[in-house]
Amino acid sequence: MDVIGRLSFFASLYNVHEQPTKGMWLLYATIVVLSIIVYRLGFARKLPMLKNVIIYSLLVLGCTILTFFAVFLPVAEGLLVAAIVLIIYKWRLRREGENTA
Repeated sequence: MDVIGRLSFFASLYNVHEQPTKGMWLLYATIVVLSIIVYRLGFARKLPMLKNVIIYSLLVLGCTILTFFAVFLPVAEGLLVAAIVLIIYKWRLRREGENTA
């Protein structure tokens, strides 16, 4: 079985098959950053500080599980596409708001 050929883009980019410790930490950091960006752009509300700490703690904890899936599945790639779509949406929404004002 060709394991290297089955790796996702980010997993192969970070050489998870050659340097598993470093590669998995880089993959984990990528997933956490992209998850925070997607959460902030799409779902975040103004909340008290303690609730934000709880939400981000659970988000980071959930990203641990996603990292193991992301070795062979396109988890980080999906988050990247979601972040790009949400950035374009927010940009167009802001631009429309400026045009009507």
